[in-house]
Formats: sequence, structure tokens, C-alpha cells
Amino acid sequence: MNVQKKWLTLPGLSVLFVFAVAPLFIMLFYSFQSDNPVMEFTLENYKHFFEKSFYLTLTWNTIKNSFYVTLISLAISYPLAYIMAKKLKGARNIILVLIIIPFFTNQLVRVYSWLIFLQDGGIFENLLSSLGIVHGVLGILYTRTAVIIGLVHAFFPYMVITIYLALEKLDNALLEASASLGASGFETFRKITLPMSWPGIVSGFLLVFVPCLGTFVEPRILGGVNGTVIGTVIEDQFFEIYGWNFGAAIAFILLAMVLVSIQIFTRLGKERAV
Repeated sequence: MNVQKKWLTLPGLSVLFVFAVAPLFIMLFYSFQSDNPVMEFTLENYKHFFEKSFYLTLTWNTIKNSFYVTLISLAISYPLAYIMAKKLKGARNIILVLIIIPFFTNQLVRVYSWLIFLQDGGIFENLLSSLGIVHGVLGILYTRTAVIIGLVHAFFPYMVITIYLALEKLDNALLEASASLGASGFETFRKITLPMSWPGIVSGFLLVFVPCLGTFVEPRILGGVNGTVIGTVIEDQFFEIYGWNFGAAIAFILLAMVLVSIQIFTRLGKERAV
């Protein structure tokens, strides 16, 4: 019986190896190759990355951007998820659908919508001008702020859904018992709601922070030159400069950052759960 189960998993494992594992090994091979016509093993690609302050600064800026996007997503998502799980009953499914709807549109369509919305003389600038908040050119497009706005819009639904699922499992009887024992709303939140929703927060952090590290569409379109991140450098190496070896090395450095991030968030989740 066990032998039959192993054979049943073979097609799935084969597909995983062909389309996931094998390409990684090919990229790993190229990351250790020189640009000379004669292929030879070298560490120059990795050495070049760590010797250039530009790439190190860019990596640090990418981490900061991802962290800002994750924190903003959490600030937006937690109250929304709490209201959906504990305050709204009939309307929460409608709100969930509204949150998920953007996933049914193409990513480029959403990004270019923000481009039109944030551009000088666009809808956002005209709105702020009519309210008397801004006088003159807004100048928000092609800045880090525009990139963060686009990334928050792209990834915060993941945070909402994971926190909502965690809060939905929270028994309302615990909240009622806490209130009946004289605990304030803040104490109830700090000692019951937050700890019980912590797994959803950690999962949301993981689902937002990790993709932000490698994204390049929003930074390229909304940030322009000022939106350059490590993901746009990798894209340029593969599709513009054709420096596949160096691009593969940067991609594996990014992969290492992702694995470290996953390990950190997983450990945080386990420690808080204990």
C-alpha cells in the first residue's frame, strides 16, 4: 500500500522537479560562471555584488520598502479584519469579495491605474487641490511613496485574509468573559485578541514581506529611477544587459534573504504561540 502511494506521488514530484527544482539548479550553475567565452567556475559574480556599495545600499532600501509596506498593510488590515470577523455578520462576505476582486484584474492594469491616479494633474492631485490641501504640483509619482502605495494595494489583501481567518476562530465567549470580569477593552485586546490572532499576523507578514523583496513591476512603473530595487536590477540583468551570470547570483542572494525572512517569521510565530 505504501509503495502504491509513493508511485501516485511520482507525477507530482516529477512536475515539481522539472519546473521548480531544475531551473534553480541551472541558475545556480550560471551564478558561478564567468562572462568569458570559456566557461569556468568563479566567485566573481558574488564578490562583485558585495564589493559595490550601490548594490548593498539598494538591498537595504529594498528591505526597508518591504518592511514599510508590511507595517502599513498590517495597520490597514487588522482593524478591517477585526470588524469583519467580530462586528459584521451579513456584510462580511461582501467585503471579502470586494477585497478579492482586484486579484481578478491584471497586475499591469492595476499598476497603470495608480499611475494615472497619482500623476501630476491626475485625479488625486485635482481632488486635493479642490479641497485646498495641495496648491501646485503634487509630485508624488516616480517616488518611493508611489511605490509603497502601489505595493500596499497589491499585497494587503493577503494580510486581511490571514488575520480574518485567525480572528474568526476566536470564540466570542472569551471576549464576553473578559468583559464580565472587569477587563477593559484594551486589556482584552492585549491578553486575548492579539495573542489568539498572532498566527494570522505572522502569516500575513510572511505573505506580504517576502513577495515585496522580489517585486519589480510596481517599482519600475510607479517609481521610475527613484523606485529602483533589487528586483528591477535582476530584471535588467536578464532582459536588458543580458548579464545572466551576475543576474543569477543576485537572484540567489535574494533567495537567501527570502529564506532567512521565512525562518525569522516562522520562529516568531512559534515563540509567541508557546
